[in-house]
This record gives sequence, structure tokens and C-alpha cells, in this order.
Amino acid sequence: MASPAKTAAPKGPATKKAAPAAKKPAAASASSNGKGANTGKGAGSNAAVDIQPRLNQQQNAPSPTQRYGTVSQRLPIGLSEPTRRESVTMLNQLLADTITLRDMYKKHHWQVVGPTFYQLHLLFDKHYEEQSVLVDAIAERIQILGGVAVAMAHDVAELSSIPRVPRDREEAPVQVSRLLDGHQRILKNCHDYASKADDSGDDGTNDLIVSQLVRTNEMQVWFVAEHVVDSPLTQAE
Repeated sequence: MASPAKTAAPKGPATKKAAPAAKKPAAASASSNGKGANTGKGAGSNAAVDIQPRLNQQQNAPSPTQRYGTVSQRLPIGLSEPTRRESVTMLNQLLADTITLRDMYKKHHWQVVGPTFYQLHLLFDKHYEEQSVLVDAIAERIQILGGVAVAMAHDVAELSSIPRVPRDREEAPVQVSRLLDGHQRILKNCHDYASKADDSGDDGTNDLIVSQLVRTNEMQVWFVAEHVVDSPLTQAE
């Protein structure tokens, strides 16, 4: 019996000479400008653009652009450096106290309990929002005067004149009393600082304190204080 024919191996395509490797654009290769191999790594990227974030720049950072407590920036607002420095100091005190009072409102908004829960829950949150507006207005005035606004929680806690609030959940009358004490501390400073700003000719700071801080805090005192009036609920006496 005839042996089966051997299957012929398929002929492959003729071997081609490898094309010379294309030269990389100069910008795509590791360069001597510090970008290195991270340059242009996005899909379909422009090789001239480095899309990699430059992280950890806070490590070994250069000197700050401006140190706290200075009024380095001199905007042309017609006020002397001593006047601006005095106003910035006063406003940072009001800012720290206002941030503290604002956050106290949010704490009590979350934790209030009792028959007046609904009313106080809504009122505390409304006052929190209004105090947030004051925080921004004070901080912007500080920057306008060329100062640096206090901002971080640990710095605010060191500067604030309002006593530290316990972490515990407290009864509504205690919460209300704490808030009223905070308002009173702020308002006492407002009256003093508004007078000083007026004497020094800083009309913008005086206007901010009187027209926004005093009026808002006084209105909030009224709304909060009425909740601790000892008045009969179901039958007049």
C-alpha cells in the first residue's frame, strides 16, 4: 500500500528587512528639564505637554508668600499700614469667634432633642448659614486690607475667645445658653472694634462690623433667647 503523501509545509511570506526605527521627537524623550519619562503620557497625548500632576510640593516648600500677622500687600485703598494692621488684628479675632459660633450652631443643629426639636433644628441651621456668610465677609475684608485671614480649625481654636464646647450632647436650654454667651462675646468686641475703626478712619471695616455683624448677631440673639422664656404652653396664668 502506498504511503500517504507528506503534507507540504505552507510557504511563508518572503522575509522583509526591518524598517529603521522612527526617531522619537525630542520632547517625548527624557529631557534635561526635569520632566523626564512622565512627559506626554496621556492617550493620544501632545508630547510637549506633561499631564502628570506635580505632587508633594508642600515638602521642602519655599518661604510662604505672606506670613500671618503681616499686612504686606498694599492695595490702593487709602489707609495707612498701622491702620490696616490694627483692623486686621481686630477682624481676625472676630473671624475666629464667628467661625466658632457658626460651628456651634451646626453641632447643636445635629444634637438638639426635646419638645422643641423641630423648631430649634431648623433655627440652628438657618443661623449656621447666616454665620457662614459673615465668616466669608470678614475673611475677604482682611484680605482687602492686605492681611492674612485665620482659617484652620486648630488656629481658630487657639484664637477664639469663646470657651471650648464639650463633645457631649446637651439639653436644649444648655445649648441655647452657650449660643447666647457666644453672641454676647462677639457683640461686645463688635462695639469696641467698630469704634476703633471709626476713630482710625477705616470706614469699610466699621461698616462691615455695624451693618453686618452687629445686626445679624443681634437678630439671632432675639430669635434664640425667646426659646428659654419660662412661659406656660397650654394655659395662661
